Amino acid sequence: MSKPAPSPAPLSIELTSPQTVDGRRAAFQSLWLLVRMRHAHDSGGGMVRLADLRGEVSDASTLRMVVSRAFRDFKAWDIEVGWGEDTQREPRFLNAERRSQGPFWLPAAQAKRVRVLVNGRAATATEVASFLGLRARKAPAANAPPPDAVHLQDAAFWKQLVASQQAARQGRLMAPVAGVAGVLGSAGVAGGAGASTSGSALESIRLAGTLAATDFQRALVTLNEAMLWRRLGDNEQARRRLQALKKQRLAHHVAGNDYLGAMECIVSAWCAYTARDLPLAQSLLAGMAEDAARGLVLRHHPDVRFEWCNLWALACRSRALGLAADDKPAAAALAEESLRRFGEALAAAFESHSFDAAQHVAANMGMAAWLFDRVGLSDLPTLAHDGNADTTRRAVQWIAFSEWLCGHTDGQGRSAWNAIYLMRIARGHCHGRSDESAGHPTLAQFRAQKPLDPAAVSRLAGPLADAFDATHWPARWVDVAQARLADHQAGRRRYPGLQHCSLLFEHAWYAAHAGELKAAEASLGLLREALPQLVPSDRAYFTESWNDTLPAELVLEAKPPRRPAARKKAAPRAR
Repeated sequence: MSKPAPSPAPLSIELTSPQTVDGRRAAFQSLWLLVRMRHAHDSGGGMVRLADLRGEVSDASTLRMVVSRAFRDFKAWDIEVGWGEDTQREPRFLNAERRSQGPFWLPAAQAKRVRVLVNGRAATATEVASFLGLRARKAPAANAPPPDAVHLQDAAFWKQLVASQQAARQGRLMAPVAGVAGVLGSAGVAGGAGASTSGSALESIRLAGTLAATDFQRALVTLNEAMLWRRLGDNEQARRRLQALKKQRLAHHVAGNDYLGAMECIVSAWCAYTARDLPLAQSLLAGMAEDAARGLVLRHHPDVRFEWCNLWALACRSRALGLAADDKPAAAALAEESLRRFGEALAAAFESHSFDAAQHVAANMGMAAWLFDRVGLSDLPTLAHDGNADTTRRAVQWIAFSEWLCGHTDGQGRSAWNAIYLMRIARGHCHGRSDESAGHPTLAQFRAQKPLDPAAVSRLAGPLADAFDATHWPARWVDVAQARLADHQAGRRRYPGLQHCSLLFEHAWYAAHAGELKAAEASLGLLREALPQLVPSDRAYFTESWNDTLPAELVLEAKPPRRPAARKKAAPRAR
């Protein structure tokens, strides 16, 4: 009779520095992930998701490398770790190509082997939580009121939260920068109106934080601050607030925890998208949809569903545009999925009665239709509905609908993206130099081009033409761009880096077309200063456009930045 196979030896993990596994030094990230999986197993959660790693042991740029290194270490430590949503499968049968997407888990037999130690003795739950960056949950005091009982000061908190959200809708994201007024005005780019004295969204949400009386209110403040930093284009600050939110949620039983967890995942995905890490963004969104609790929130909470569908559609749009030249069938499938998800996002926006959300996705849908047409995807069934393939008209009408919604929302400021999109569409059929040897067009050749003027765009808008009132939409595009830059400069609006750079370039293009070279030079000078804050792909777009579309006389005076080593011209991303 054969002897039963011996039980696998236990694995001893020492948490005190320098951390070791079975007495041998170990990479901190790999050891942290293993302890985090053991903690998840013991807590009943079972899984560790990608979002749990970010901020603790990696960021978006190093996540895959950390996971790959960890699994090499797990193999050396002779411990099996699983990945994916099905925790009942044996790890040896899983597809290794999907391993980097997570989530990660320990089979029960493997979890029993892991011994977590502090100075050679068994670690307490508090010590493990401290090592992982989690705070241990405290039992409520006897006869204490429920943690989310209604307090008299709640009204003041909710009032301040509403003030922050209203300021965000109006574009007052943060306090105006002192001393910038007048910088553009002397060059003809902006006027000299004084800064707004209204409180900014960031100031208001921080004041709300001082009034928060419950764990849920404090977590809600942290979430809203993360969302504001994301809109401002500061991924680092956004990720810090997301990490703080994670700790708040794990340390306390927070009412609305499933909603907070879902929104935390969406903002994390936005940060990845902003950094142009599309695989990570979609991996986070896919993991959210597959998670039981967060998937339930996604199905039944229209605000969450809007955010998820809009961002998923934007990621599909970017991937479709990138594949169009090399794999048209794959690009067409992604483009169709993008338009379908935009439609679902629009429906969710109206389901939640949010005109603000609806105007965002309407503009994204219109610009997607135009961009797909530009890369040869105009034969999509969605774009040729009823045999009408006039994509430019369709795109303009969606953006006009977005602008109309802006005008019918109380306190809603006008959208910079709508102006940027329409200015790009208006000059879309104009050409710069056709190849490297042709040189830049002369100013006369450049001015001979005929972009669509605002009146022509208004005619394309058809029944939605009333969205373009004369106050916000002057007769010249250069004045449209100038008015929005004036708002930014004076602090009435605060446009994040990509929007600001886009307005500067459009102003330079249309100022040059109007023969106003000094104003164009001033905008390009400011654009040059602002470009370093953008991610490389967005910098490349402006560098290429500057090099290839502007007249020789302007390029001679305002020399463009050096082209990146790998030339790849792409459109600025959406909101």
